[in-house]
Amino acid sequence: MTEITLCAATDISDGVSKGFQVDSKTAVFAVGYDGAVFVYLNECPHLGVNLDWQEDQFLDGDGQLIECSTHGALFEMDTGHCITGPCQGDSLTAIPHRIENGMVLIESP
Repeated sequence: MTEITLCAATDISDGVSKGFQVDSKTAVFAVGYDGAVFVYLNECPHLGVNLDWQEDQFLDGDGQLIECSTHGALFEMDTGHCITGPCQGDSLTAIPHRIENGMVLIESP
């Protein structure tokens, strides 16, 4: 498989989110939480819509949870688990990733 470099790990500090178009069909986003980077498919489990409010805006007003722009569902940053909203109990799709030489890498879908 081919690896894709999303960004520098330092671009995703705690409370920061950033979206990436991986290919014509796949969009992902990364969030920084508790000193770690988490990567998810940019798709709400409720309706399959993109989560971001505006470009790179995936977090709630407090910067503590991921928020779906369509129905306001809230997800934990470290697990992707929905804690409130129409998809409560569901989870975002985590994207396997690693950090190498300071860069966030994923495998090509």
